[in-house]
Amino acid sequence: MSEQALPPHQVWGRKFIIYGALGIPKVDLSSWKLRVDGLVENPIEYSYDQLTSMPQTRYVKSFHCVTQWSIKDVEWEGLPIRGLVEPAKVKPEAGWVMFHTVEGYSAAVPIEDALKDDALMGFKLNGKPLSPEQGFPARPFMPSLYAWKSAKWVNRIELMKDYRDGYWEQYRYHERGNVWEEERFKGHSGTHQRHRAFGTA
Repeated sequence: MSEQALPPHQVWGRKFIIYGALGIPKVDLSSWKLRVDGLVENPIEYSYDQLTSMPQTRYVKSFHCVTQWSIKDVEWEGLPIRGLVEPAKVKPEAGWVMFHTVEGYSAAVPIEDALKDDALMGFKLNGKPLSPEQGFPARPFMPSLYAWKSAKWVNRIELMKDYRDGYWEQYRYHERGNVWEEERFKGHSGTHQRHRAFGTA
């Protein structure tokens, strides 16, 4: 799929619309950790300094909100999520990832999407560290999924066997949320219904 292509029923926007379903927390980096646990043999934690001192991956990928706006050619910088998770030794029965955040938000993602080659734990956006509104210190980004899956202020990656609802999924948002297949709502793949301005951006 061309990076310039616009997914079905999306519109290019000029700037991000900021959402904070549970408010915008203040994160203290001295105590913040990113934990990998659940169905793993060796749960691990990373500090912000550890994460940002590793060789970073940069790419340009567009950002797609389920509320039908997209931002073209966003520059992301961070680390492949797969590389952060693999040292914990994921158990073979793991089928889902739940991203948990500082303020209590969560987002469920199929493991094949969460650990794809282009799935990134982002620390910078357009050359600058994430702002508090954009999810500082870290947020996952999976280019093929709607942005509510890109949980801001993430502090835990939980590996799970079976699906369970995250924050918006409990309100009937789709289990996977693929932008090209218009997976906006459960049971409504391919639809383009109007809906309230939810998500995470």
